[in-house]
Amino acid sequence: MYETGLPQRHAPEHVAAASCYHCGDSCDALDITHDGKHFCCNGCKTVYDLLAEKNLCGYYTVDKAGQGITPKDRQYTRRFEFLDDESIVTQLLSFADGETAVVSFAIPGMHCSSCIWLLERLTTLHTGIASSRVNFPRKEVTITYRKDAISLREIVVLLASIGYEPLINLQSIAEKKRHTGNRALYYKIGVAGFAFGNVMLLSFPEYLASEGTLDPAFRQFFGLVNLFLSLPVFFYSSLEFFVPAWVGLRQRFLNIDVPLSLGIVILFLRSAYEVLTQTGAGYLDSFTGLVFFMLIGRIFQKKSYDALSFDRDFRSYFPLWVTVRNGDRESTIPLTKLSVGDRMIVRNQEIVPADAVLMRGDARIDYSFVTGEADLVPKSAGDLVYAGGRQSGTAIELEVVKEISQSYLTRLWNDDVFTKATEARLPTFVNRISRAFTAVLLVIAFGAGIYWSFEGLGMAAVVFTAVLIVACPCALALSSPFAFGSVQRIFGNNQFYIKNTETIEALAHIDTIVFDKTGTLTHAAQPAVEYLGDTLGENELRAVKTLARQSTHTLSRQLATAIDTDGTASVEDFEERPGAGVRGNIDGLAVRIGSAEWTDAGAVEHIEGSSAVHVKIGDAYKGAFVIANAYRKGIEGLVARLARHTNFAVLSGDSNRDEGALRGMFGAGVPMSFGQSPEDKMREIERLRAEGRHVLMVGDGLNDAGALKAAQVGISVSEDINTFSPACDAILSATQFPIFDRFIRAARASVIIVKTSFVISLAYNVVGLGFAVTGMLSPLVSAVLMPLSSVSAVAFTTIATRLAARRIGLR
Repeated sequence: MYETGLPQRHAPEHVAAASCYHCGDSCDALDITHDGKHFCCNGCKTVYDLLAEKNLCGYYTVDKAGQGITPKDRQYTRRFEFLDDESIVTQLLSFADGETAVVSFAIPGMHCSSCIWLLERLTTLHTGIASSRVNFPRKEVTITYRKDAISLREIVVLLASIGYEPLINLQSIAEKKRHTGNRALYYKIGVAGFAFGNVMLLSFPEYLASEGTLDPAFRQFFGLVNLFLSLPVFFYSSLEFFVPAWVGLRQRFLNIDVPLSLGIVILFLRSAYEVLTQTGAGYLDSFTGLVFFMLIGRIFQKKSYDALSFDRDFRSYFPLWVTVRNGDRESTIPLTKLSVGDRMIVRNQEIVPADAVLMRGDARIDYSFVTGEADLVPKSAGDLVYAGGRQSGTAIELEVVKEISQSYLTRLWNDDVFTKATEARLPTFVNRISRAFTAVLLVIAFGAGIYWSFEGLGMAAVVFTAVLIVACPCALALSSPFAFGSVQRIFGNNQFYIKNTETIEALAHIDTIVFDKTGTLTHAAQPAVEYLGDTLGENELRAVKTLARQSTHTLSRQLATAIDTDGTASVEDFEERPGAGVRGNIDGLAVRIGSAEWTDAGAVEHIEGSSAVHVKIGDAYKGAFVIANAYRKGIEGLVARLARHTNFAVLSGDSNRDEGALRGMFGAGVPMSFGQSPEDKMREIERLRAEGRHVLMVGDGLNDAGALKAAQVGISVSEDINTFSPACDAILSATQFPIFDRFIRAARASVIIVKTSFVISLAYNVVGLGFAVTGMLSPLVSAVLMPLSSVSAVAFTTIATRLAARRIGLR
């Protein structure tokens, strides 16, 4: 009735009576037969029916190691009544407008790829759910839904009914507890530590007594007590290694937990055999100590990765600024200083950085970053505008009602929509090395075990276990993330904010740098502005300034600053075309400002060393504001330093009036193209990549979005505006642009450090193996050395990257 044509992952039919088809648990207590399959409870049968009805039985084929979650409580309707309270719903939602809402839930029951497969197909279970995306490391699911089709309470009931009840804790809404996932690991460490201490204490008679002096009855009694204390360590604490190893084997993947689990099993079984047969005291002290110290190493690794994730979410502050109004005066401040009650000005294509109420202006908000829907949402005065929306149209004024969430902007920036393929060779290299190392390690361990078996099974078990533990490639796996993570923090401290650590490696392999001109090589610091053309009246000047204020382009901002008149009139029929200009109706005047083509300027006089903003009012071309280009200080030195290892190209949307100055800066042989549209820039980047170049594009945001995304690395230079460019890989504060070569040198140094760390880790493992295979290391000593090797790898990469950064000149 519900066949899918896919192989079924759970127990085949001849053993189905013993295990539940959905969750795999035993059906001894209650065996419900339905559709030719066996279920342990009505909950599992209900979930199966729901999946089968929606043709989602592929869930049972995704991950042969995974099992469905058993719904434990079916009184969902009454239990989630509190979600009908609108005030509670408002606290839970991360976004909501009249039609669409977004909510993120922690799903503790998520444990395998089957869970991911099902949770990302919630759209099939209910048409009101627009999308669902899983963040597996955090065990979170983000759901976008239509409020008129399904309520938040119904979504939670749906999740609970299929066995994935979300964790809803209203006290944790404002501040999420990031480390609760480690609680079970702490319990396992506690059990192992308790057993280890007591087994060591009870083993003192065995340690101190000379051969034949200990009463056999006492030896048997202490041995049985030690075995009893070791049982929870084997059946509970060791699950931290058994479960991942089993999952890996079922997926035909050889992970590091496989040899660790083998060592644990062999050491425990050998010890239990000796105790039960009274042929020896076993190695239960080594066994419990082994698990205890390996769990200590595991919590160390988890805390280390959590620290990296924490820094990524909350300390990667973008160099974004926002314009705020204080009376009649406007100024720019860093987003980190934006507070509740501030009045901020958000221009066309700028991101709203915090939840705010619209006070003035015609807001047309693009929430595609949040919802995936590209439709513009109109807002009226008094409406709430959520963080993450992008204004499309004239500048608007908003009052901040909620503190800025930098982690929220980080999540938007890291959205899968804007993720591009990276050429991160080292992470792949690490995975390949670790997998091959595990296979070689098993061969060596079995060979050493067979060799020592001729000396006695006890010695063979000790050597086999010691080999598996001491040669753990954990240090290899930690080298790359910690080296690049340290560099990422150093970059952030120097106002260079990268999206992820893969960008560092890509930056290290760059051989060609393409520069935009306006806003990148030049800056907006009080340029000289001269008007050439027909005289403009007061109303016309006011209209030009008003229109210029709506745009985030460097020339528009320079022009708006230079015109000394009021520019707060309302704008209708506004449009900004990247690479061309802006237009709008102000007080009955149809105004266009921008390029010569945009304003029908025709042939214009060439002015060396300047950019021009042309003006058209009504049907008449009026003239141009000539803005003297002010190149950033230190550019010549930067170019000279970079020229030793990289090639250059310049792409400008402006005319070639600056070519002479640029040639003097870059040299006669550097290719330069002028009058380039955003599409032209993107095609040129693609052409360079097709030639085998590793291209870095440096631009200033909106006009260069396509080129930034097309390059291996795209860097947006930010000066004093809230331009959020998700297409780029990094954002560089304009003040740090003259020392940009230091960041490239630091990236290259980090790659060398990672490779050096690989060599050190491999050397450690080779030496450790040499002692282990000769029987000179006990499993307990190996278990102590294993986390120490990880600590040494982390310490080396962290210290080395910091020293390299200081030598380069980064703080």
